[in-house]
Amino acid sequence: MSAASTPEPGIPGGTGTGTGTGTGAGTGADGPRRRAKGRRRKPRDKRHKGLLITAWTAAGIVVLGGTGVGYVYFKLNGNLESVDIDQALGTDRPDKADNGSQNILVLGSDTRSGGNRKLGGGTDDGSARADTAMIVHVYEGHEKAGVVSIPRDTLIDRPACTDTDGDTHPAASDVMFNSAYSTGGAACAVKTVESLTGIRMDHYLEVDFSGFQKLIDELGGVEVTTTQDIKDPDSHLDLKAGPHRLNGEQALGLVRTRHGVGDGSDLGRIQLQQAFLKALLNQVEDIGLFGNPKKLYDLADTATKTVTTDSDLGSVNALMSFASGLQGIGASDMTMVTMPVVYDPADPNRVLLAEAKAQQVWTALKNDRPIPKSATEGTATGEAKGVVSQPGPVGNK
Repeated sequence: MSAASTPEPGIPGGTGTGTGTGTGAGTGADGPRRRAKGRRRKPRDKRHKGLLITAWTAAGIVVLGGTGVGYVYFKLNGNLESVDIDQALGTDRPDKADNGSQNILVLGSDTRSGGNRKLGGGTDDGSARADTAMIVHVYEGHEKAGVVSIPRDTLIDRPACTDTDGDTHPAASDVMFNSAYSTGGAACAVKTVESLTGIRMDHYLEVDFSGFQKLIDELGGVEVTTTQDIKDPDSHLDLKAGPHRLNGEQALGLVRTRHGVGDGSDLGRIQLQQAFLKALLNQVEDIGLFGNPKKLYDLADTATKTVTTDSDLGSVNALMSFASGLQGIGASDMTMVTMPVVYDPADPNRVLLAEAKAQQVWTALKNDRPIPKSATEGTATGEAKGVVSQPGPVGNK
């Protein structure tokens, strides 16, 4: 990705984890997925700006309507990276929905190379992992959405897949979900999610550590309230209970911490991520981006360098059209759940799919219906819900 540039004259407002292995996984119709024994050791405001990373990108692209349009268009277009998921996966996939609903796989990349080395805390070995995974289902009419977070520590059967370089990767049993991305990148991650859910992923969006941090800083931080102290040296996070305006580094630490809250599992981190995203969406509505063309441009410049998309979204025009279709969706219109799982009796650091309950989620999304509350009742939660709430008066900055 290219380095950030200062807008030139003519632009409006311008100034010149590891993976597990094993075999013999089985399934149960009404309970958690079983592993072979002995194989492992222990009235709504219509000004909503859109959804997740596409909201930031769409907001910035508004500057294209002003002078300097040619420079801005080609600069932002040149920032984008895309991957051809459809060609890699071929035709052996679930059918597309015919009712106007859409499913988007959103990944947070745990890349350990380049600008992410310091943030990721690992070695500069070029490896990458899916630190965060969410299925975003946009319902027919594009006025509401359901979000299903997939715990990266879920033990699954990973299907055989072909990556975007044409290399093939064999199937594997009893491995962590995030091994799909580290094994075969975006294409294998999408293949695994489609195999797990039986639902076609219409689009793919990925954002990395350093880009996420820069976006939060350019937004001016995000206001949240913590109900307890959160301290996690691994995530460089030290917050006292109370209201905060988080800068980019703190926000990144919050959405990555797993040892600072709850039971220390990935499930607790998911609870924080979902609360933070709702706070972020609420703030994007309120900061008046459209009144500051310079800020819009800077935001779009960073966002387009940060996001990787499927090839269908790999241009400014395509992203703008996609994001425009999500303008009616705000935080209050989103239902966020965690994929139903239970703790693995053999290893409390791993979880197993609660198949019968998970099937309720997939069936609801396939039929464009709300996710039933019964689907997540009695499943593992990570015990971190309510640690981060909606923002209050900010006293700690």
